[in-house]
Amino acid sequence: MADDASTSRAARGVRADGGPADAAADPDARIFVISVAAELAGMHAQTLRTYDRLGLVTPHRTTGGGRRYSPRDVALLREVQRLSQDEGVNLAGIKRIIELTNQVEALQSRISEMAAELAQLHAGMRRDLVPVQRSNALVVWQPRSRKQ
Repeated sequence: MADDASTSRAARGVRADGGPADAAADPDARIFVISVAAELAGMHAQTLRTYDRLGLVTPHRTTGGGRRYSPRDVALLREVQRLSQDEGVNLAGIKRIIELTNQVEALQSRISEMAAELAQLHAGMRRDLVPVQRSNALVVWQPRSRKQ
């Protein structure tokens, strides 16, 4: 039987680690207001505003202009903090790292798509055809004449 604290968290839709109960289902769900995202990332809300202004992390905006962060955004905020504090990378360097990481992920996704397309093409190929090694000689094929 669950304790009262975990039951209370579950009722509020919050996991034991402070994240949303459904975050594993959708890491891009824009669910955290800036104060919660700042707390989860271990930084001040003003820092998040600065990172947004610099284009390091771009949260979703509500119709009223409020920022909404996803679990993926919070993970990125933690990585920005790690690169800045632990590795000594400046914010311009961090922005470039994020851009390059996004490019690599997009390329990896495209490679996966192309590999799947290639596998489908390969699956549809005829198996009764055999590759022939070619020499520099020209070979002309002529059909056999039909006897009538």
